[in-house]
Amino acid sequence: MTHAAPNMSQMTGAIVQEPIVYVVDDDVIVCKSLGLLFQSVDLRAELFASARELLQRKLPSVPSCIILDVRLPGLSGFELQSELTKANVRIPIIFMTAHGDIPMSVRAMKGGAIDFITKPFRDQDMLEAVTSAINRDRERLSMESARLDLQNRFNELTLREQQVMALVTAGLMNKQAAAEMGLKEITVKIHRGHMMRKMDAKSLPDLVKMAEILGVSRVGHV
Repeated sequence: MTHAAPNMSQMTGAIVQEPIVYVVDDDVIVCKSLGLLFQSVDLRAELFASARELLQRKLPSVPSCIILDVRLPGLSGFELQSELTKANVRIPIIFMTAHGDIPMSVRAMKGGAIDFITKPFRDQDMLEAVTSAINRDRERLSMESARLDLQNRFNELTLREQQVMALVTAGLMNKQAAAEMGLKEITVKIHRGHMMRKMDAKSLPDLVKMAEILGVSRVGHV
């Protein structure tokens, strides 16, 4: 069972850009109720009766969250959480169950879930949890996009420019970097100028932050 609230992007084949809430629960009534709840606040919802159905779905890179029942036919909610982790799918998960206990909620949180809701729940509690999860995922996607942009810029650097970046962000002066690289200081200055422009770094502290994000260090580049 896979359902989604109708929207223009589905009908036209356009790329989905709005947030998506994935609901995985074999209880048809719960699934439909949550679908209607999210639709009432203009949130796109996709409903699944099993973990396997969700795993077969290609998840677009848009702000999302997964509402996941603990007890499911076939793969359990915890097993699905583990499979998603292995696949490096980092969409926030909100677990829900009618049989919750403290050890179960601890296991969910240790696995990376951001919330654990016991059935029956108030609509407002679910909406608040989903809003928080989607905002968190939006920040994650933004950070990943920024890191990818930095990585692309770094990849455009020449090997010498990458070496200079690693050395100057490690605290070496141009003269020291030149000695380590076996170059003249003026050559290092030229490489440094080109590197700063390509990385769009406004200052050395700005460049240091970029190096930290990329994992660039004196002993290894990335």
